[in-house]
Amino acid sequence: MRGLVLTRVEERGAGHVAYVTVNNPDKRNALGLAGKKQLAQAFTRLGKDRLLRAAVLTGAGTQAFIAGADLAEMKDLTAKGAREHHAWTHRACDAIRVLPVPVIARINGHCFGAGMELAASCDMRIGVTSAKFGMPEVRFGIPSGMEACLLPQLIGWGKTRELVYTGMHIGAAEARRCGFLEKMSRASDLDAGVEQWIACLLEAGPRAIRLQKKLVRDWERMSIARAVQQGIRACAEARRTDEPQRLMGAFLARKKRSEQ
Repeated sequence: MRGLVLTRVEERGAGHVAYVTVNNPDKRNALGLAGKKQLAQAFTRLGKDRLLRAAVLTGAGTQAFIAGADLAEMKDLTAKGAREHHAWTHRACDAIRVLPVPVIARINGHCFGAGMELAASCDMRIGVTSAKFGMPEVRFGIPSGMEACLLPQLIGWGKTRELVYTGMHIGAAEARRCGFLEKMSRASDLDAGVEQWIACLLEAGPRAIRLQKKLVRDWERMSIARAVQQGIRACAEARRTDEPQRLMGAFLARKKRSEQ
């Protein structure tokens, strides 16, 4: 099986940073079943790296992040085959969501269908000004499913309905306005924008970041009252190591020096 998903892990002084690339540029990084499986497996493997601090998901080339599913592969699917395909879309998205560290979507071009679901599954998204976004499934006879359910919390119900009912595309500026993108940049500045986030993550407490990602997942499914109590438990759990004491002490020492 050729490498439809490439993984590179960089060793930084504060830990590891992983770069995961969907590698199918001839088809604008469209994901067939093999690619979905490889993507899920890549993030599952990364989840076992105790030194991992952050991961970046992107697409090969300059034209596309992930331009959806492989329609040529999906066209003649039976109901049973469709269930398998769509289950693997979910598994790939879920492997991103359960990774214990933040995942950054580096959106370097077209981001459609399953690609938009995968980007929504990431913790933060930065896109080039030329990127296009959309959920075109209804134009091909199927609804937008799986992690499309994440869109309302990012862009609101109205914009979600517009995208999944019409199949229309929106540009990066609109994606930024409606809340899908946290950052938008020129292609030449894309990596610098990613690196700015990574630098912040590497400065933070590694255990605190992992506790924070788990807590964010809890917020998604809990009432406000339960989420508050879960937050208290998470803050108490953070004290099981000396990380808070060390980082707070270092901050106070820097502050004292600056005031002298």
